[in-house]
Amino acid sequence: MVSFFYLCDRNPPVTMPATELDHNKLPRHVAIIMDGNGRWAEQRGLPRAMGHKAGVESVREIVETAGELGITAVTLYAFSTENWHRPAMEVQALMTLLRAYLESQLAPMLEKGVRLRCSGEIERLPKDIQTLLTKAIDKTAPNTGIILNLALSYGGRSELVRAAQRLAQQCLDGTIRPEAITEERFGEQLYTAGLPDPDLLIRTGGEARLSNFLLWQTSYSELYFTPIFWPDFRKEQFLAALADYQGRQRRFGKTGAQVAGD
Repeated sequence: MVSFFYLCDRNPPVTMPATELDHNKLPRHVAIIMDGNGRWAEQRGLPRAMGHKAGVESVREIVETAGELGITAVTLYAFSTENWHRPAMEVQALMTLLRAYLESQLAPMLEKGVRLRCSGEIERLPKDIQTLLTKAIDKTAPNTGIILNLALSYGGRSELVRAAQRLAQQCLDGTIRPEAITEERFGEQLYTAGLPDPDLLIRTGGEARLSNFLLWQTSYSELYFTPIFWPDFRKEQFLAALADYQGRQRRFGKTGAQVAGD
């Protein structure tokens, strides 16, 4: 059961400075659906690609803020399997931005201790981007700071099918028996293996849906929906989302009294 829905245009949260957050109650893993880049640009009479470019600045600010707070991981929904169906010029612009991001941000990631990971059908990306990704992942692997997990060419349903296929093959090979398949073993076959499930999922841009993102992993995530377009979602808005998260009681199927007694 999804634990909570929040539409911040109905009841705006109170923004608090980072110093007022309870650092013992921060989410370990924050997942973000970065929506609204194209609409942000269209409202300003700009090409949609300019919205994606503006959104890169939000990526830098949010990852930096999360790292300073000591959050373990941030997963960003950067490009979905469905995004391949967008106009060719927009896909090309997105790939150009991704290429530029990987080239320009490797040094800052190394400096700040960011460890890069990637989730998705990476083999569908242009070869040079695959090379840049592999280089950045390998070079940042020893880092011990925040994990930045980019969901690229990612689809939640295809991830689940991929995991099921891998386990089915193991059964055929005689490595495991079907009754040995547990939730933990299934999770080990997902792109996010080794990461905690997201405690908080944020979606910008005003839509209130998951859009095929981390369908298994967000089963008990707190969901935060905001009408703010991604290029305008910066440190202040991120801290507001974290403050709202800290005001919730996560029950995981228990009663409030049971949680309070734990």
